[in-house]
Amino acid sequence: MSRDSAAAPGVRIRGLTVVYKTPAGELPAVSGVDLTLAPGTITGVVGESGSGKSTLALSLLNAVQPPGRISAGSVEIDGLGDVLALGGEELRRARGRKVGYVFQAAQNSLNPLKTIGKQLLDLGRSHDVDDLRELVRDAKGLLARMGLDGARVLDSHQHELSGGMRQRVGIMLALVLNAQVVVLDEPTTALDMITQATILRIIREVHEERALTTLVITHDVGAVAEVADSLAVMYGGRVVEHGPIAEVLGGPRHPYTQGLIRAIPRLSGDISLARALPGRPPTLGTLPVAGCVFRERCDRRMEICDTVEPEPVTHDGRTVSCHATGRPSPAVKRREYA
Repeated sequence: MSRDSAAAPGVRIRGLTVVYKTPAGELPAVSGVDLTLAPGTITGVVGESGSGKSTLALSLLNAVQPPGRISAGSVEIDGLGDVLALGGEELRRARGRKVGYVFQAAQNSLNPLKTIGKQLLDLGRSHDVDDLRELVRDAKGLLARMGLDGARVLDSHQHELSGGMRQRVGIMLALVLNAQVVVLDEPTTALDMITQATILRIIREVHEERALTTLVITHDVGAVAEVADSLAVMYGGRVVEHGPIAEVLGGPRHPYTQGLIRAIPRLSGDISLARALPGRPPTLGTLPVAGCVFRERCDRRMEICDTVEPEPVTHDGRTVSCHATGRPSPAVKRREYA
């Protein structure tokens, strides 16, 4: 199938807030996020652990589990409506049919007591697929497209497959019902470099062939640079910068984005140019209730940062939430990403 972005749905996340119940009360893991996934594009979301990336991804399935809950906002998908307004059978059918999800650590989403083939048939029956033989043929075709022996894989249990094979099985299960929006949560975590490169190539090729709208969650800036069209940077449950990936990585405007890029290890040149971000990312219990969530680690902190949360400002297709935006910034070495 050739790429046809007109056939791919757009996704609009508006005012999304997700809170978790704690002894200190309900605390936000995602706070007021606005993010648009353009039809037919791959959007990467990066940030340190605890930044809210996976919680944001689960919200696209309306699948945040207690003690968490979505307290505000909407997730509009073309042809489906607001996912957060769906429930019961309607929501179950949307999962898989409209929105596919590849979970972090794919083995955790597979049943260790059943073969992959039996799990595939269970998936088909749960969505009232009329022709299960055709479903199996489609699954074998997808697995073959990803370099696997489909018959062998479908006859295997998850423990008989390598990490890279399980990740590809997860991608197959997310696509076999012809979902048009696909969410991949840390698709290359714990994989060796060669397998990572293979998975990234598969993501881009399948995305283009099936005219998908794709969201890739990762902490690896280098990995997402290989496949994404746009990049959203999350910190403390907020999207602090968003724009075309080449522009965000080539000329980062938010101090956190600049820090992430400075921290990328280098294989050549002056290794002292790579510098870790100072301090630690906040937890639910240490997130400030007012002001900028990044201020404790920011080298451009101003008095206003202590009391006023910066509003997102969009200019030339780039959105940045920072009081210091527009002021002279420290030099950040520009890097080229193929």
